[in-house]
Amino acid sequence: MSSIRTAARWIFSKAITWLVSVKSVPADVEAELGINTDKAILFLLQTESFTDQLALEKSAKALGLPSPHDMVNVAGTQQKRRYFLERPQSILTRKVEKTAIEDVFTKLFHIHRENPELDLQVVPVFITWGRSAGKEKSGFAQLFASKASPNWLRKALIVLFFGRDNFVSYSPAVSTRQLADLHGSDKQIAQKLVRVARTHFQRKRQTISGPTLLERQTLHNSILGSDMVKAALIEEVKQKGVSNNKAKKNAISYVDEIAADYREGLIRMGDRVLTRIWNKIYDGIDVSHAERVRELAQNGHEIIYVPCHRSHMDYLLLTYVIYHEGLVTPHIAAGINLNFWPAGPIFRRGGAFFLRRSFGGNKLYTAVFKEYLELLFNKGYSVKYFPEGGRSRTGRLLPPKTGMLAMTLQALAKGINRPVSIVPVYIGYEHVMEVKSYMKELRGKSKKKESPTQVFSAIRKLKNYGHGFVNFGEPIHVNQFLDDSAPDWRDQQPENDKKPKWLTPVVNKLADTVMTRINRASAINGTAMLALSLLSSKTHVMSKKELVQSTDDYLTMFKSVPYSSDSTLPNETASELVDRTLALNRFSQSEDKYGTMVSPKNDNAVLLTFYRNNIIHMFSIPSLVLAAVFSGQHKTKQQIIDLVGTLFPLLKREFFMHQNIEQACEHADNLVSYFIQEGYLNEDNDMLASPAVTSPKFHSAWLLSRTMQETWQRYAVVLKILETEKIIGRAQLERQSVTVAERLSALFGLHSPEFYDKNVLSTFVNALKDNDLLTSQPDGSLAFSDKSLLLKNAITPLIWPEIVQHLEQIER
Repeated sequence: MSSIRTAARWIFSKAITWLVSVKSVPADVEAELGINTDKAILFLLQTESFTDQLALEKSAKALGLPSPHDMVNVAGTQQKRRYFLERPQSILTRKVEKTAIEDVFTKLFHIHRENPELDLQVVPVFITWGRSAGKEKSGFAQLFASKASPNWLRKALIVLFFGRDNFVSYSPAVSTRQLADLHGSDKQIAQKLVRVARTHFQRKRQTISGPTLLERQTLHNSILGSDMVKAALIEEVKQKGVSNNKAKKNAISYVDEIAADYREGLIRMGDRVLTRIWNKIYDGIDVSHAERVRELAQNGHEIIYVPCHRSHMDYLLLTYVIYHEGLVTPHIAAGINLNFWPAGPIFRRGGAFFLRRSFGGNKLYTAVFKEYLELLFNKGYSVKYFPEGGRSRTGRLLPPKTGMLAMTLQALAKGINRPVSIVPVYIGYEHVMEVKSYMKELRGKSKKKESPTQVFSAIRKLKNYGHGFVNFGEPIHVNQFLDDSAPDWRDQQPENDKKPKWLTPVVNKLADTVMTRINRASAINGTAMLALSLLSSKTHVMSKKELVQSTDDYLTMFKSVPYSSDSTLPNETASELVDRTLALNRFSQSEDKYGTMVSPKNDNAVLLTFYRNNIIHMFSIPSLVLAAVFSGQHKTKQQIIDLVGTLFPLLKREFFMHQNIEQACEHADNLVSYFIQEGYLNEDNDMLASPAVTSPKFHSAWLLSRTMQETWQRYAVVLKILETEKIIGRAQLERQSVTVAERLSALFGLHSPEFYDKNVLSTFVNALKDNDLLTSQPDGSLAFSDKSLLLKNAITPLIWPEIVQHLEQIER
């Protein structure tokens, strides 16, 4: 009988194998979950299903885990490797019967008492087909919604339709030895294990599929029935003199304009389409630290994703990654400019909800939007919004817009019955499709309005874009953040929906924390590395050999003295990375008798600044250390560290760096020691000097010393104008700084558009004020001070002499 059953299983397995495509989460169970493949493993599943076992078998084989159909030796006895909590639902009665799992584990724990050295790994495995969360009302589509233990007929239909959407999700192993050592009888411990397993699988289901979807009428009733919207409706009637019905219709129109219309079927179809697109345009998508988010989801957290924003691809790429990491896809805040046909309806069904760029004092719209956002949080939907508000045109993080973060905190203050965590996300690319249009906009060309023509044109131009990078940063547990930042926030509940006093300073602090954690999780890539080296070269031309050498030196530097524990480096060697990056055809290559020369394509170095700016914050302190030595002034190690301490507050504000001053100085200390050890610097009687030009590390050190040159020049421009004018209004200071910076750019061929960007200059002025490096006058004007002079004197030696000379010629 056993051989017949085995043969039947084999035949049936072969027959349906072509229907089933398995996605294992996580992809590396040993590294992420600590599962030891050299130690005995038992698999625990929710339902005794043939197709679930088939999926597990395929997944286990791909991950190098033992087959679930094999037996395992337990203290000299052969035991099954797979166990189940339930049997499938009966077709006639819909009753779900329990298995004898409690008896099995009761006997197993008894064996443990007789064998003190025995320890097995029980690995819970949740298997789902499709990702449908179901709706409040039943219907034909609900026949295929994911259920815990469907009958065999329903399961056959589910596998038929969703066989290509199978997820096998593993959880950390549970030690049977630790369980056996718990207080209680063997039966009590077994019952506890089963009870915890049931709860675990319920949470897993919600983690992957999400909460039940709201019907449209329920959505309208929930929002229009809230106290905030009711008050806004009354005010709408009074202020605008409209009828109650008209005001209500306006509110309903706002709900329909804003709200997502999430369709799991579209997500599934989108996965198919995007997989084809990604395979066409990307060499791969590198994902790091996703285990952080899975842990939050498993622990019942409301998750809010806050990524940086560099391309329209961000909307799709992050959602795609979240889906493939076995997590429910989020509702996405999108600008109303994207709500055009055909993209708008597709985005809306993919989970996008739309918001206006400005609420313009429209209290009813504001109330509806806030209530909708709060409803998403309370119902357990994950949410994604971009804290920068729009796409960065320079490649640097933009100063955050705090509106969405403020509404998030206000919703939490009103009461969300689950923990809330904000997850910063770094998204990077080796090629951004909009980068040429960004450069045109920075030169003054008006931004094109999104349209169907733009969409189809973008699709037509899709080609090899190299690698994409998604790094999940350190989560911010919002309740804990509030407790630390405003300990009495629970006691300061606002009346009539007014902002509590603690809100503005806490939101500003939260926004800064979000941005620093995004940059802390940066990913270095090939295009960014080559751009950084080429732009630091005087002529923007380097030999391929020099590029490989500098790339290898910088990667080795970050391995020895990491920027942060969350940042990531390429897995390739420097030579492989350079070869693959050059194969993307984004750089010009020419040959002479000495080898290959590399330069910006079409002499357009300005395009490369976007990619360099993605990672320039990681190089700021190393570059400052070397620039101080290459300036020609002999300095001790302590003088270098003191210089870093002086300039770091300005760098921290501009580049959203995660360290405090003490940590930055310690980082500089470690870098100086590393540079001396590796030959980037020479030390003689405690004095530091640049290496000999014949040194193997000279060229890499020289390039790195020039990386931040335009930043120091921009600082010098502002400080020189302050020194010349003595007292000047802020607006005038910014205008004059832009004028001088544009002149320097034209005279000396500076290629960074942000060099004379008003917003970047404004950020520097803010940093000067916040750090008391200039004096504010009663009328709001700014005055040059002794601290300003000390700062100018510290920066001037870092600047190219010809720039210094030109700045000295500036007259009032």
